[in-house]
Amino acid sequence: MQTQAFQKIYTKIDQITKATCMLHATGVGNEELAMIGERLAQVVKIIDDNVTLQVFGGTEGIPTNAEVTFLGKAPTLRVSEALAGRFFNAYGDPIDGGPRVEGREVEIGGPSVNPVRRDKPSNMIFTGIAGIDLNNSLVSGQKIPFFADSDQPYNMVMAMVALRAKADKIILGGMGLTNDDYLFYKNIFDNAGVLDHIISFVNTTDDPPVERLLIPDMALTAAEYFAVEKNETVLVLLTDMTLFADALAIVSNRMDQIPSKDSMPGSLYSDLAKIYEKAVQLPTGGSITIIAVTTLSGGDITHAIPDNTGYITEGQLYLRRDSDIAKVIIDPFRSLSRLKQNVIGKDTRRDHGKVMNAAIMLYAEAANARTKLENGFDLTDFDERALAFATRYANDLLAIDVNIGAEEMLDRTWGLFAEFFEQAEVGIKQDLVDEFWPAG
Repeated sequence: MQTQAFQKIYTKIDQITKATCMLHATGVGNEELAMIGERLAQVVKIIDDNVTLQVFGGTEGIPTNAEVTFLGKAPTLRVSEALAGRFFNAYGDPIDGGPRVEGREVEIGGPSVNPVRRDKPSNMIFTGIAGIDLNNSLVSGQKIPFFADSDQPYNMVMAMVALRAKADKIILGGMGLTNDDYLFYKNIFDNAGVLDHIISFVNTTDDPPVERLLIPDMALTAAEYFAVEKNETVLVLLTDMTLFADALAIVSNRMDQIPSKDSMPGSLYSDLAKIYEKAVQLPTGGSITIIAVTTLSGGDITHAIPDNTGYITEGQLYLRRDSDIAKVIIDPFRSLSRLKQNVIGKDTRRDHGKVMNAAIMLYAEAANARTKLENGFDLTDFDERALAFATRYANDLLAIDVNIGAEEMLDRTWGLFAEFFEQAEVGIKQDLVDEFWPAG
């Protein structure tokens, strides 16, 4: 071992796998960074003096006598207002051609906010997507996943949320994005003129998969700076958490850890919870709200990744392609925001809750009518009207391309009620009907 400027340097690696290197070293901390030659690595396991490093760029070509230099610190991000409007890689280095950000250096992956410093989530986050705002309203400080099949346009939905959401800062954490997806985000933010309040951390398919493990912590460290220190409302968009979990599995398997369900590491729950629990509403007004895409394998909701995610988060949003209108919608039956009651009728118009419930009831009646039709039974006049309502409701309110404000989404739903049903059929209290039922 050689020592140089307080850095510990070793020149003997005992074992090399596709993602990790193992060596004997002392005085090393967990999550500490190291350089193996020119490649960045991080300590992921210490047993006595046996240290395992995950190598972000992969281990191909590393000799057993490579020089290993421990840097004495965990990964960091320089935080300042200059982060806004920029694109960074998994290490926090600019990838948009701009200068390096000057600011205070902060370790990533720190603990979440102490519970005694948290406030009850009570402010609505308007996404501008009616299928979310009407039926599954999001609350500042909430954590919620998008469950979607891999062929669905979830990146487009996340971009829409970034463009429309009313938040001080939007932070995108992209994991395993194709170059087309990366350029899509970059171009749509630039063309919409919203780059000044969006910060992006991106790992593409051309980058090593293990680097994805840094993306959520980078994004959330930036979010904590703006929420905690600047008292801003911050919306963090993470996509795709399935690819993040796959990267966890790569490292876990190369460390010869016994896999748990679906070949995932046994630490999957805590690894995901460490990320999602960063969502917070602060008494000072700052907040971090997390929306994260979890792609499903063949729609399998029982897979370990969505299964564990469901235990941690406060609901879920489902994307589904509606064959009747040939559009992707926010599925009203499988989606759920467990905190929506905190804001419906408080941050929104007083008829919101009743309109939401009536619309879902009538949409369910249409589903029953469709089942009757498929089984060869005759439909009643009400069934026919319910089916017609469901088609318009999906097209005019649930489709992901519907961008309307809170007042208009309620007025539009009242208009559909009046078009297809009698007042008594919608099941809403008469005083609300008298006030909001369209005239004529």
